[in-house]
Amino acid sequence: MSPLFQGMLTILIGVGGCVGYFLLSNLFIDKILFRPVALDEASVLKRRKIGLAAVVILLVVLATGVVFMLGDILPQSFVNILITPVASIVVLGQWLGGAWGVVLVALLMAALMIFSPWAWLPKRAVTLGENINRANIIRPWLFLFPALSALSLYLLYPVVGSFYRSLFNRSGDDFIGFGNYSTMFADTGFQTALLNNFLWVLVVPAGATFLGLLVAQLTDRLVWGNIAKSIIFMPMAISFVGASLIWKFVYANNPDIGLINAIRDSFGAAPLDPLQLPFWNNFFLMFILVWIQTGFAMVILSAALRGIPEETIEAAIIDGANPFQIFFKIKVPQIMGTIVVVWTTITILVLKVFDIVYTMTGGNFGTEILPSYMMSYMFRDDGRATAVAFVIMIIVLPVMIWNIRQARAEMK
Repeated sequence: MSPLFQGMLTILIGVGGCVGYFLLSNLFIDKILFRPVALDEASVLKRRKIGLAAVVILLVVLATGVVFMLGDILPQSFVNILITPVASIVVLGQWLGGAWGVVLVALLMAALMIFSPWAWLPKRAVTLGENINRANIIRPWLFLFPALSALSLYLLYPVVGSFYRSLFNRSGDDFIGFGNYSTMFADTGFQTALLNNFLWVLVVPAGATFLGLLVAQLTDRLVWGNIAKSIIFMPMAISFVGASLIWKFVYANNPDIGLINAIRDSFGAAPLDPLQLPFWNNFFLMFILVWIQTGFAMVILSAALRGIPEETIEAAIIDGANPFQIFFKIKVPQIMGTIVVVWTTITILVLKVFDIVYTMTGGNFGTEILPSYMMSYMFRDDGRATAVAFVIMIIVLPVMIWNIRQARAEMK
């Protein structure tokens, strides 16, 4: 089979499967599960019994899976117990008859989950409107089910698995609890990386957002403003590694190559390597990310500035406000929500940045950050590396939640 035909077939099956799933799930809700008809008390009680039986059987299947796992048919571990539904399907299916047994048990559990909502029907007759309302409550969850399943498989399971792995030693044989975490927090390398990360969080989002807002305001007043915006946005199209290589030439200690040392040489100063200056080399690295992210902040904030009602600006001009007062007291307060979203988005990126530090210094000369510190243990101590990864996730999570809330508030 040719790659082109295989790709087209994959797309066709994927799209067709999604459309078919949504169509059939809608038909199932409306025609079988909660038909738009009134039900008498006898019909409701019959459906309640089916729903309760489905819930009981589902719980029995899950409990059976746990029993099989604890009986050493699957590895007895915290991670496996957390994914009991999947483990139950695999174990019971293999016990019933290999791959076809797995499919059979999976279909059984799917059917039980589908009919289980009947268990919550009231012990009385149900009107047409109540059936329609219940169908509308379940419908969004059916649509979200494929996405939630994929997120659970590719996000939730790795998070749980990483935390579980961080509780073991280097080889993964001995359980040491939070030993990796206590050793990590006592390590001076980790403390340096954590401090540098906080410096990045303070400097880069503030610098990129400020410059993006400044450029957005100034370029809107220029005839050739769109050309200027295109040039400033261009670094966003460059990868972090590519941008790092560009700035490696700028920071080169050879006056014939490095711009900084060329300027120093013109004044008769001796050349130096900016990337080996303690403490200050972090700021030279931060400027690379500021240079990249200024274009992103400029585009978002420029759109926000153009959305400000002209009436408020005209009223401020009539009241005698100067340009600085109009900008800081009229425009900025009206786009503060957008500024916060841009700030937090760049903050999340900063907490995960690795390429720039690894390409420019490799984490040497006091430029270590948490991702580079994690990579230094990645292939020689999985327990310590996963502990660092979990710490990074804990730091990123509050900022991400705040960003989502601000974005929702902005949409409202």
